[in-house]
Amino acid sequence: MIDLHNEEYNLGRQSFTLAMNAFGDMTQEEFRQVMNGHQNQMCKKRRVFREPYIAEIPPRVDWRKEGYVTPVKNQGHCGSCWAFSATGALEGQMFRKTGKLISLSEQNLVDCSQAQGNKGCNGGLMDNAFQYVKSNGGLDSEESYPYQARVGPCRYRPEDSVANDTGFVDVPGKECALMKAVATVGPILVAIDASHLSF
Repeated sequence: MIDLHNEEYNLGRQSFTLAMNAFGDMTQEEFRQVMNGHQNQMCKKRRVFREPYIAEIPPRVDWRKEGYVTPVKNQGHCGSCWAFSATGALEGQMFRKTGKLISLSEQNLVDCSQAQGNKGCNGGLMDNAFQYVKSNGGLDSEESYPYQARVGPCRYRPEDSVANDTGFVDVPGKECALMKAVATVGPILVAIDASHLSF
């Protein structure tokens, strides 16, 4: 597939090249089982982001340069993308509130948020992760509760909690709403079905 795609690139039929990566030896089904942990839940009623009136949206915003984003993390062979997405958004909001960027514990979410509907390495929802943090009264730091890429017993310790969640909203499925949210709120989490070869 990589060779055929790159031949098309050489002929001007594709705008990018492909190369082997850490997932290249997995079948499409293996990749889907291991890496696609988001469980869509369309029927649940959720609070929705209210678009602020903004006369002019900046042409670009890079929250990494503003200090809102931790380095890239790796979920390994565990369908915990939902936990990484949730911590990334919460890290940005905690930075916005406190001015301190602290890496939050995905493992805390993987191990402890089953009561909210998450299934550890077998998938989950970011909203459920936020609900866990809110009802639990906190989330531990990555440093105090490191990632292990497998489900274990819940080891949350309130004394190691560095983040909280007082509420969350979903951005409507319109690009304009997403653009305003990114421009005014900070990093926004998303779920992407990465199981297609086109991805």
